[in-house]
Amino acid sequence: MSKLNLIMRFLLGFLLMVSIAGCAGSRTYESTGEYFDDAVLTTKVKASILGDSRLKVMQIDVETFKGIVQLSGFVDSTQAAARAVELARTVKGVKMVNNSLIVK
Repeated sequence: MSKLNLIMRFLLGFLLMVSIAGCAGSRTYESTGEYFDDAVLTTKVKASILGDSRLKVMQIDVETFKGIVQLSGFVDSTQAAARAVELARTVKGVKMVNNSLIVK
C-alpha cells in the first residue's frame, strides 16, 4: 500500500469520525435524532391541546427539549391549565411537563 493511499484512508476515517461525533448530543445540546423526536412530540402535544373541546385557547406555546415539554402562554382558568398539562402528559414519549401557563 502506498504512503499516499494510507494517508487518504486515515483522512477519510478521521472525517467520518468527526461527522458522526457532530451528530451526538450532550446535556445542553440535542442530537439530530433527539431534535426530530422532540419536534414530533411538540406537534402531538399541540394537536392534543387544540383537539380538546374543553380547551378553547390558542395562546398556549409548546416547546420540547429531550422529551421534556414546556407549556407557556395564557389560559382562562386554573382548570384549563391543569387540563393542558394533563393532555401533554398523556402523549407517549413525554418524560416530564413544565407548566409556565399564566391564568389571565
